Amino acid sequence: MSEDMNQIEVQNFEAGDRVTAQVTKVEEKQVIVNIENSKLDGIIPISELSSLHIEKAEDAVKEGDALELEVLKVEEDALILSKRKVDATKAWDVLQEKFESGEIFDAEVKDVVKGGLVVDLGVRGFVPASLVEAHFVEDFSDYKGKELSFKIVELDKDKNRLILSHRAVVEQEQSKKKQGLLDSLQAGEVLDGTVQRITDFGAFVDIGGIDGLVHISQLSHEHVEKPSDVVQEGQQVQVKVLSVDRDNERISLSIKETLPGPWSDIEEKASKGSTLEGTVKRLVSYGAFVEVFPGVEGLVHISQISNRHIGTPHEVLSEGQEVKVKVLDVNKEEQRLSLSMKEFEPKEEQEATDYELPEESKGFQLGEMIGDKLKNLKR
Repeated sequence: MSEDMNQIEVQNFEAGDRVTAQVTKVEEKQVIVNIENSKLDGIIPISELSSLHIEKAEDAVKEGDALELEVLKVEEDALILSKRKVDATKAWDVLQEKFESGEIFDAEVKDVVKGGLVVDLGVRGFVPASLVEAHFVEDFSDYKGKELSFKIVELDKDKNRLILSHRAVVEQEQSKKKQGLLDSLQAGEVLDGTVQRITDFGAFVDIGGIDGLVHISQLSHEHVEKPSDVVQEGQQVQVKVLSVDRDNERISLSIKETLPGPWSDIEEKASKGSTLEGTVKRLVSYGAFVEVFPGVEGLVHISQISNRHIGTPHEVLSEGQEVKVKVLDVNKEEQRLSLSMKEFEPKEEQEATDYELPEESKGFQLGEMIGDKLKNLKR
């Protein structure tokens, strides 16, 4: 009677049927289940427990779990079942919807393999290394067990192919943040930033998710030959927003504008009467402009260049010449500095300009000397 009943029950199942069962025993390489409305035992091989590779059956199920399964094969005393196929069938429908809508979802990284990450979504999802982050990652070992946000970038049910991207999510978030920052930025704002990249023409500074350019002319009050002489990658800097081009997503920044100007403490650095050293920068008809500090030039009027009369400054000076000067007057508000060089003129040049009568003629008037000569001639 029992054998007849078993025969009847066995004939009621075919490959492809769905059954509901409860886990009664978890062995290392297979799981035994009790099938609802049946006296037949069911067996789930370890390979049919999950879309991922697992070492032990207990990594996927435990005793008492209720499972929906698909019949793979009908044997005389048991049914060979698959949990993996049921999970995959359900999963593909859900994944198709996520793919078409571009939905972002969270999932745990189950494994790190050569070339990327593996995620279990009812089917095996693969994240290529190039689609993990927006930046280069050398070692992915820390990603196992981590929960990340993903988008499906490729789905092919027939080929059992599911490609995911975390990078797409990161870039999408960065784009939103960038747009929000662009909309809120105003010229004149002073912000903290980090030097990201240095080029021949300046430095790109990250100001919170978007880069702005500090042109080489805006790096310092001093003349800059190479941006790398002034800033380094990774350096924290303060910048002032000069302009925002929202259409082309370009931001012009200045470090120079956040620094004290070369004239800010000029009255202390170049007090009236003090002596300074400088470089002749420009020669004009009425004098010479001498740079005494980076970005600070003062005028030596032609009358203050030499003790002797000169027609043009070019007679005694040349551009690039190092000179010593005395501060005659300083005006911080108008950024004007009046200088003199006369008293530092070499002594021999001063003496050459002082014409004196012979020693023996001192104390006599010219008329007297000529008169004496005329008297002698009359004799």
